[in-house]
Amino acid sequence: MIELNNIVKKFEKLNEHNKKIILTADNDISFEVKEGEVVGLLGPNGAGKTTLLRIIAGIMQPNEGTLTIDEKDYKHNEIEIKKQIAFLSGNTKLYKELSPLELMHLCADYYKVDKKVVDKRINEIIKRFGMEAFKNQRIGTLSTGQTQRVGIARCLVHDPKYYIFDEATSGLDIISSKVILDFINEEKKNNKGILYSTHYMEEAENICDRVILLNKGRIIASGTPEKILKDTKTDNLRDAFFVLIGDDKNE
Repeated sequence: MIELNNIVKKFEKLNEHNKKIILTADNDISFEVKEGEVVGLLGPNGAGKTTLLRIIAGIMQPNEGTLTIDEKDYKHNEIEIKKQIAFLSGNTKLYKELSPLELMHLCADYYKVDKKVVDKRINEIIKRFGMEAFKNQRIGTLSTGQTQRVGIARCLVHDPKYYIFDEATSGLDIISSKVILDFINEEKKNNKGILYSTHYMEEAENICDRVILLNKGRIIASGTPEKILKDTKTDNLRDAFFVLIGDDKNE
């Protein structure tokens, strides 16, 4: 289980008068992600979603609070934890000069996957995502949809326990988005824990077991989509969000 307790992340920056100011990206964030469930992290741009996901992935450290994954913390178990996580964002960059096959072997080496099972696992992944026709083609020459399939494929090589998706469908067409959403549903059935960040509220309603609504670095609501809709007396999460922020939307 991924467990966050009272996470705070602050950044220093210079204002227009060249004076240091403190910006709080995430403020007192607590929630958990269990195996076999999809938890949606929802909110507009600037809500603090990406910063929070980077903390969970071990890319950033919080200023306050605790984060544990299977009751282990990054300070004492960084390598072990990262082997259990796959991180995919809409901005994930792949090595353009490599082929999908070469990239997956590179990832397998990085995560020290048992060499006895590497070839079989990679071949299964290639078949699963229909990558046979372009597995030896340079990634830089692939279409957007093909590249996204490669991005997901490289996440599977080390057979992670948890997936972190940060705006993974942003800017994609409906077919490419469906590949990701179908994958999430399949991995949920495989008892994987999935944290799914998006600002597409309708998408989250269909795929998430629970959702966490963020605004300006704070959790403004959490629970099943059905519960949030009932509590806000709305028909969809988009309307629920605006009910929850009230007059704050104009600030």
